[in-house]
Amino acid sequence: MHIADGILNTEVLVTTAGVSLGMVGLSLKKSKGQLGERQIPMLGVVSSFIFAAQMLNFPIIGGTSGHLLGGMLASALLGPWNAVLALTTVLFVQAVFFSDGGITALGANVFNMAVIGVFTGYLVYQLTQKIFPGKTGKTIGLIAGSWLSVVAGAFAASVEIALSGLLSFKVAASALLFWHAFIGLGEAFITLIAVTYLEKVFGAGFFQGVKEAVVSEK
Repeated sequence: MHIADGILNTEVLVTTAGVSLGMVGLSLKKSKGQLGERQIPMLGVVSSFIFAAQMLNFPIIGGTSGHLLGGMLASALLGPWNAVLALTTVLFVQAVFFSDGGITALGANVFNMAVIGVFTGYLVYQLTQKIFPGKTGKTIGLIAGSWLSVVAGAFAASVEIALSGLLSFKVAASALLFWHAFIGLGEAFITLIAVTYLEKVFGAGFFQGVKEAVVSEK
């Protein structure tokens, strides 16, 4: 759901950039000194996977594109704060070096995908596991969290486009939510397979230790 340059008005750009900057700063603070030598390479691997997945995109409407997100995958493996940093890095590289998403719209894209997408998915993932303990809850959480993370990000982009006066909310949301509802299904499948495989290879404790460290205060 990358938004290109020239789509959003100044007010929306400044507001989303400010919120995104604050969340990235908070994520840096939460993550600083918390990753061990074994986990830091995994952050790079997850970021690389998300980068590759997001590069496969197609235009939708109003200067936006449809693609996989990766926020639920990153937050399930490494916690939400690291996920914010991973997606922000990916979005920065895409905008600056590949012209995928506008540079002036970077704050909005970070807000939609690295903030809204990550925390929506992660909160749903956590809540579902409390309702349905065990493996069943985790599976449902990964699927529901992945799908909702994509749809929530698309919804946020629709609101921003409507507030900027480019398209009505009805038109923007109809297109973005329609396509991203299907994209979310693919995201859910890939996330479930990837998390299951990686935890089988490395062990669930490898990732759980990172998440506990990242979300705790020093």
